[in-house]
Amino acid sequence: MARSINRLSARAVSTLAKQGLHADGGGLYLQVSRFDTKSWIFRFTLNKKTRDMGLGPLHTISLAEAREEALQCRKMVRDGIDPIGVRRELLAKRLNQASSFITFRQCAEAYISSHSAAWKNVKHSTQWHNTLNTYVYPVFGDLSVQSIDVGLVLKVLEPIWQTKTETASRVRGRIESVLDWAATRKYRKGENPARWKGHLDKLLPQKSKIQKVKHHEALPYADINPFLVRLRLQNGISAFGLEFLILTATRTSEVMKASWSEIDLDAKVWTIPADRMKSGKEHRVPLSLRAIELLGEVGKFQTGEFVFPGQKPKSSLSNMAFLQLLKRMGERVTAHGFRSTFRDWAAEQTMHSREVVEMALAHAIGNKVEEAYRRGDLFEKRKRLMVDWAVYCDQVLAEDSADVVPISG
Repeated sequence: MARSINRLSARAVSTLAKQGLHADGGGLYLQVSRFDTKSWIFRFTLNKKTRDMGLGPLHTISLAEAREEALQCRKMVRDGIDPIGVRRELLAKRLNQASSFITFRQCAEAYISSHSAAWKNVKHSTQWHNTLNTYVYPVFGDLSVQSIDVGLVLKVLEPIWQTKTETASRVRGRIESVLDWAATRKYRKGENPARWKGHLDKLLPQKSKIQKVKHHEALPYADINPFLVRLRLQNGISAFGLEFLILTATRTSEVMKASWSEIDLDAKVWTIPADRMKSGKEHRVPLSLRAIELLGEVGKFQTGEFVFPGQKPKSSLSNMAFLQLLKRMGERVTAHGFRSTFRDWAAEQTMHSREVVEMALAHAIGNKVEEAYRRGDLFEKRKRLMVDWAVYCDQVLAEDSADVVPISG
């Protein structure tokens, strides 16, 4: 009497070439396709409906393994359970477990990637990467995003909250944003442990109570004349660059990365492209005669594209160059502070309008509606402002009279 189960042998399984289904018994079949591939099928009837369930290819599932799986399926069918449904539920559970183990680092990188195109400042992505690499990833970068709790967030923040409060506050905000993103993408559930209001504000002291806001130290405008006298006694590209920064009321990074292609000496204008501006908008800077003179001086040292070249080939001045220069001069001011010096002088010593001064500093003016209707950049008015500023910077009061004496440059 022919066997009703385990009909196939290992040799037969390997040599069978006839297309179709070859029964092993108990609902297990070896299927040979018209492409000469072989796979296992379990055929069963449940609720008066016959169905085929694939168990996998022969090169992956051996005869013994196929028989064991078929046995487990027959037991489920005997109990009225659909083995195909059970397998689908198991697969869904595994996929859910896999998605729940996405790490905080993976979520953060995805968040940065999806948002960086909308960030105006190209340095923003770098700042995100740097702060997360320094403070967050060492603590829980490789942990499941679902497992991030208040304890882990505090483990990141508490060591720097007292000493690096501003940085810590930014780190907290970035953690909160990433976790909100992960929750929206269904990678985590529950409250955001990095939320400040009504949560971490009960566990950490307010920033204002830890550290007073420290503004960039600025030189009083009345002292700009003697300062420039001392500055012109300094040697090197840094001294030229710092005076150029003062005369143009621009930011350190804008001066450091200035290229000759941005300078139009004939028109006496420096056009800073939008991608180098904090505002994300192109900014035209009118150049005074003294600013043009400075460009002529640094032009003697021209080695490449940068107006103020660094020591290394094809590099610009270091971001620390002006700070180091000011320290050597014994000054307790910052390069950025000269923008405040310029603003104070314009407000207290001139009749130039606030709009003109703010636009010279590349600040936003008014609301968005007002901005939309203002097509120009007040360039002609700003030319007169910068000429007045250059004249003021290049004069000194005689000790015994009110006569104004130009500084010899």
